[in-house]
Parts: sequence; structure tokens; C-alpha cells
Amino acid sequence: MTVAPTAVRLDDQFARTLPEMAVPWQAAPAPAPRLLALDEALAAELGLDPAALRTPAGLALLTGTDVPDGARPVAQAYSGHQFGGFVPRLGDGRALLLGELVDRDGRVRDLHLKGSGRTPFARGGDGLAAVGPMLREHVVSTSLHALGVPTTRALAVVATGAPVQRETVLPGAVLARVAASHLRVGSVQYARATDDRDLLRRVADLAIARHHPAAADAEHPHRALYAAVVEAQAQLVAQWMLLGFVHGVLNTDNTTLSGETIDYGPCAFMEAFDPATVFSSIDEGGRYAWGNQPAVIQWNLARLAEALLPLLHDDEQESVAVAQAELGRFPDLYGAAWARGVRAKLGLGRGPADAVVTGLADDLTRLMHQGHVDWTSGWRALVPAAAGDAEPLRGLFLDLAGVDAWLERWRALAPSSEVAAGANPVYVARNHLVEEALAAATGSAESDGEPDLGPLERLVDVLRAPYDERPGLERYAAPAPQDFAAAYRTFCGT
Repeated sequence: MTVAPTAVRLDDQFARTLPEMAVPWQAAPAPAPRLLALDEALAAELGLDPAALRTPAGLALLTGTDVPDGARPVAQAYSGHQFGGFVPRLGDGRALLLGELVDRDGRVRDLHLKGSGRTPFARGGDGLAAVGPMLREHVVSTSLHALGVPTTRALAVVATGAPVQRETVLPGAVLARVAASHLRVGSVQYARATDDRDLLRRVADLAIARHHPAAADAEHPHRALYAAVVEAQAQLVAQWMLLGFVHGVLNTDNTTLSGETIDYGPCAFMEAFDPATVFSSIDEGGRYAWGNQPAVIQWNLARLAEALLPLLHDDEQESVAVAQAELGRFPDLYGAAWARGVRAKLGLGRGPADAVVTGLADDLTRLMHQGHVDWTSGWRALVPAAAGDAEPLRGLFLDLAGVDAWLERWRALAPSSEVAAGANPVYVARNHLVEEALAAATGSAESDGEPDLGPLERLVDVLRAPYDERPGLERYAAPAPQDFAAAYRTFCGT
């Protein structure tokens, strides 16, 4: 059964549990709301009527301008290390948590807005968002979800009809997104910075209840919570790495306690393989490059441990020892997740030892790096190679002797084409296609000034089935032109 927007029940669990971290607030007006994108399948998961969300009442809910009775929208407070520097008071500068709802499977999920106007955390910003960045989050989060990666999801993007001043005047939009919650490392850091142990405990207990309920039954629940977050983040970053995904802004306020991907600002999928790949226009030092992501996540988890220390043990030295022991598991957890992933990507069963599998993967990626081979295409070419046709793979490399020697070692392990096909996508949100779709949707000069949502809708449709190769969609699987890829940069969209 689906319900109309006016009948939606939104709980205020976060605001009730953590009132010190919740500022009641209202969304800015949306003078002429117009729906640009709606994930109807997600709406159905949430028990919402997609048709009703397209009505004026639905658009009022999706922009936060008219919320159901009993709802209490709040801007959330949190801290964060941004590019390594600690900021004690960040918070939702342009976002609102409308509340929590229960989906059809009984899961509690946040309904959250982005671009809904200035809040007390805006730090001089206007709190608004432009159409392009909000549609970008819709496209890339849809892609990651379809690829099986835990992520926040875009329910809808609504143009507000209000202008947004950036380098030029742009059309404004609000993104309505859904998450397991918006609790993050920065949430714990904020609570710790207040020196309020009770608040810190309530944040941790809410994280246990929402995301890691098994920890409640452990002998030491807060230690179990930390261990669970370490494991969830190790799994998540391994999935990013396996797909060539570069998050772009892995600050502690963008590292969730649930293990979901959050914040789709300067993110992108790598094309020609290079561990130093960076897309963000502001990451001049390469802190958040593809190859640095596991180390950065481990660093962020160390900051989480520091914030949780009072809950891990009554004795400070013992607490530090507990944190170090749990954090010390991260390399092995990540390594195991990477090994499982490349085993599947190589189409291999359980027979070969992990060291053999990771060695093969390392040698293949070394060849890919040397030959500037596209990450997604290179791995996908293993599918026909496992079935006996190595020419698509060989055609990607200049070092044919090197790739032939690699193929001989790999084929000796009897790889499965079917297994490889299930682990190596045909379609990801390729950067040139994303930009092409956004240009059309925003009516930029590249699309002759007339907004056209057709390219964006076609791209999203392709991305919803990333492992199914379909005739007529060859351009969606092809790498970007070299001149585009060489100069491509992404921006936060703030």
C-alpha cells in the first residue's frame, strides 16, 4: 500500500534523542516547483505513491515547504576534519532532515533535503543548490546503488523556480535523499567536543539502534559499535576501489556510521587507470586520490576512535588500547574485501589462494597503468577472454607480450566468464556522459540553451542495469574522448 504525501508519517527520532544537535528549521520557499527526476522504485520502497509525489502536495513535501502534521524538520549539527583540519561546528548549512519514516521492509530511513536554504550552520553561504549538482547526485548515487554499493539515494530532484548565484546565475533545485541515517564520524566528534558524556553516549546508542543492533547484545556495546563501523567502512571503500570510484571529498563529516556512501560533490569514476587519479578541483595535493582512499578512511576511523574513547573503557590507557586493537584490524578487513572482489572480477572460484589472486590483480592493474587502459573496459574485457576470446582485452594494451604472459597464468586457473560478468559492469556513470546529460537538463550553452531531460533519463535507465550488456548502447560503455578525460575536473557544487 502506498500513501499520499499528506498522509506520510515522519518521526522525529533524531531530534528527540539528540536535541542538542538538532536545530528546528524551515525550508526556503520554492516559488515555482517543477519535478526534474523521481525514483519511482525508491518511492514504492518507502511506501509512497509516485503519482502523488508529482502533485503540488507531493512537490511541497519534496521541497520541505509543506510537511505532514507532526513532522519537525531540523538542521543537524556535526563537526568534521576537512582536508585534515578540524572544524568543530559544521552542520547542515543547506540541508534539513525532514524526519524518519519506516519503509516496506520495516527499516527506519531518513528523508533529508539538500539545497533547502540557509540554516544557522550556513557559515555565510546561501544554503541553496543549483540544478546541475543535484541531478549529478541523482545520477551517480543511482549508479552506485545499481552496482550494489551501500549509498544514500536520491528520491527526487525538484527545480525551485528560484535563481542561485554562483559564477553565473543558475536555476535552483532541492534534492530529496534517503539514507539509513545521517549519523557520521563528525556527529560523534561534535558530541565529544561538547565534553558532554551523556550526549556522546546517546549518539553512540542511536547508531547502535539504527545500524548495528547486534552491538547492543555485546559485552561492551560501544566497543562492538566501533568494531562494526570499522568493518563496514573497510567493506565500503573496497567496493569503491574495485569499481574505480573516486569519492573526492572524504572528510570525517562524509564518513557515515552506517557504511553508506554520502555526499556526491566532486566524485567521479576513473577512466584510464592511475592510482593518483583526482577529479576534485580543490584537492590540489591529491589527498583523496583513488589510491589513497583506504588510508584516508582508516585515518577517519582513527578520529572516530578518539571521539569514542570515553565510552570504550573507564581507564584512558585501556581505552586507547581497545581503539588501537580494533583499528588495527582495518588493513586485514580491507585486504580481505579487496581479495574477494578481485577474485570475482577475475572470474575465479575458491581454489586459488588469496595471494595468487591478488598477485594476478596487481599484475593486471600494473599493465593497465602502464598502458593507460580504461579501468571499467579493461576489467569487462575479461568476460570474453574467459570464454576464449582474448582479442577485446589484447586490443586495449600496447604491451602484448606482457598481457599474453598474464593471460597464460590466468587461464591456467580456469576462470569463469559468468562469474566475471557478474562482477565487472558494462556501464558506469562515465564522466562525459554525465556532463552531457547535465548540460542538456540545465539548458546550458552546450545544448543550445533549451532544457532537455531526455539524455539524463536515458543515462539513468542504462545505469540501473549496469551488468547487462545491451545492443545499441555501445556509446554508454565507451571511455571518454582523450581530450575530455585529460582535463576533466569536478566541483562540490556549493
